[in-house]
Amino acid sequence: METLSRFLVLMSLFSGLVSGFTLQNLPITPFEESYTQLFGDKSLFVHKDGKSVRLTLDERTGSWFVSNDLYLHGFFSASIKLPSDYSAGVVVAFYNHDEIDFEFLGNIRGREWRIQTNIYGNGSTHLGREERCNLWFDPTEDYHQYSILWSDSHIIFYVDNVPIREVKRTSSMGGDFPSKPMSLYTTIWDVSRWATNGGKYGVNYKYAPYIARFSDLVLHGCAVDPIEQFPKCDEGAIEYKVSLPECVVNPAEAQRLRVYDPVTFGGIPRRHRRGKHRSKRSRTDGTVSI
Repeated sequence: METLSRFLVLMSLFSGLVSGFTLQNLPITPFEESYTQLFGDKSLFVHKDGKSVRLTLDERTGSWFVSNDLYLHGFFSASIKLPSDYSAGVVVAFYNHDEIDFEFLGNIRGREWRIQTNIYGNGSTHLGREERCNLWFDPTEDYHQYSILWSDSHIIFYVDNVPIREVKRTSSMGGDFPSKPMSLYTTIWDVSRWATNGGKYGVNYKYAPYIARFSDLVLHGCAVDPIEQFPKCDEGAIEYKVSLPECVVNPAEAQRLRVYDPVTFGGIPRRHRRGKHRSKRSRTDGTVSI
């Protein structure tokens, strides 16, 4: 936890001094170890390397996958190549639920691409705002890296390691700054009703299937189990007599919210818990290892 916290603080400070940083020292996350397909049947394909994924949208279905764990703060990143040609109405998203996200809102052939970033206060779309940024490249021609740095004081969005948006936590935000554990989602879906030019242009399935490709998936954060109530951090062996308050989810509240959000609050089987992401049990002396 302490090592991760230092990393997040340094990244936040570093982003204000230079235009980018390198991801080469962060581990790439194998899909089967850290993610689960949420829906889409055969519309999700994992490549033989186990680290590259293809999502497809056609007339039948879109596709989503979700992280096996919730995370409270961290660095989340993916290399993404978007569907080519006419893609109006097709939304590709990479986001932390409740909600810190990148969204690609489709495009019309020959027009400049824009990316939308969203930050909402703990799940409420009434708290926060969207911003759009013109891309300086065609995201359908090659893979580009999209990253989110989320700490208790900053949220920073990066494109190819260049920060494009920063939100600093202030006292005036109160509880509106995203501050509860979240799952990471990746999706492709039909949002003809509003995505491209406010819904003026919808999905045209004669161009289907629409294929979004993902690789270099990075989950570098503090994993939190909503039932066990303590974090499962990859680094550090710091012990606390009780769980840190910002890492605790009330079991009764989790049970109530499970109906509305089964992925976050325990309704979806977490069948890939193993390896370094496995939680460490409380010790008999009352300490909690994280």
